[in-house]
Amino acid sequence: MILYAGYYACTSVFALKKLKAIPEAKPKNRFAAIIAARNEENVIGNLVKSLREQNYPAELIEVFVIPNNCTDNTRGAALMAGAVVVDCDREVKSKGDVLNFAFDKIFKGREDFDAYCVFDADNLADPDFFREMNNALSSGMKAAQGFRDSKNPNDSAVSAWYSIYYLTLNRILNHSRSVLGMSSWVNGTGFMISDEAIRELGGWNTKTISEDMEITTLCVLKGINIGWVPKAVVYDEQPITFAQSWSQRRRWSTGMQDCAMYIRPLLVSAVRKKNINCIEVVFTIIAPYVQLLGCIAFMMTMFLTGIKIKYDLFPDTFLFVRLFLSLDSSYISTTAVAALAVWLGGKSVRKLSYGILSFWIFLATWVPINIISLFWKQKQWSKIEHTRQLTLRDIVDQE
Repeated sequence: MILYAGYYACTSVFALKKLKAIPEAKPKNRFAAIIAARNEENVIGNLVKSLREQNYPAELIEVFVIPNNCTDNTRGAALMAGAVVVDCDREVKSKGDVLNFAFDKIFKGREDFDAYCVFDADNLADPDFFREMNNALSSGMKAAQGFRDSKNPNDSAVSAWYSIYYLTLNRILNHSRSVLGMSSWVNGTGFMISDEAIRELGGWNTKTISEDMEITTLCVLKGINIGWVPKAVVYDEQPITFAQSWSQRRRWSTGMQDCAMYIRPLLVSAVRKKNINCIEVVFTIIAPYVQLLGCIAFMMTMFLTGIKIKYDLFPDTFLFVRLFLSLDSSYISTTAVAALAVWLGGKSVRKLSYGILSFWIFLATWVPINIISLFWKQKQWSKIEHTRQLTLRDIVDQE
């Protein structure tokens, strides 16, 4: 377990290294923006507006909204904002199902788009999003993840945790992997996939309720490297209550564990193609199992200590215990990494201090979520209500 954690500790050091800039390219690529929307009447208009006011030729962007399972006026709000609305004519239970529909019914056989960018309906896109994705596509990237930022980091401790979590994924994970020449991770929204890559994948064929992790896995298996484009920023509305967070993370955990079906082909590909990205994905998929083993090891430690049985599994030294087995060391290291991620992400450590100081709770609660999901999977996608009707100007003002 220490070796497992050590791998991430070593690779995370590269978060401190500057990333090579993506060359500026002429605007030439045509993009389709794809938005799956379920009861998003309150927020869909602002997203479409941000996509239609890009620093990129308007004729090279087409915005598609796909309402599904709606009981409100999402369709009308999207039309009023200027989007092309395509009603979903099949039963869908997740965003992955909607994307399956989009690539099967809307884009199959079409050759007028060079790439597709996927957004969640509650997002806002920075004015330079498509400009930066055009640079990435022109530089040879077949798929790329943008910088996932937060619309509402100061709404509650929970929204602050999520903001820090994504800043950590942005810098500690995706930035580090990009510096090392490895594949980054799709984070669910604000990502681009080229028409060429979709054709190589045979369409969008995800089956789990964590379509982002699954499409990352499918890309890695096909040898499609996912680039990291930190200047392509998308703002995402975060949950504000712990109950919402618990439900969402249960879904993520279930989807991640469902991706265990790819472990064998990933290992085979890692050996045959010498693809380190496959090992990286396996390490992520097995995280819940590592956590379960960690809990078992902790309980066994307490039991053996309680009945006064001495064993030599760990060095019986003060330094070792302080570094690896103490709760306060865990808290201090977690808080330090959170503060570093916020600082490297260009955010105010002071404004997010309450989230940084309590971020350990967010990470610690991943353990019961992952273990529960090992035995009781969340089969149904559950929607989180989005109500923050913010514009890009509102976000700039609050920063």
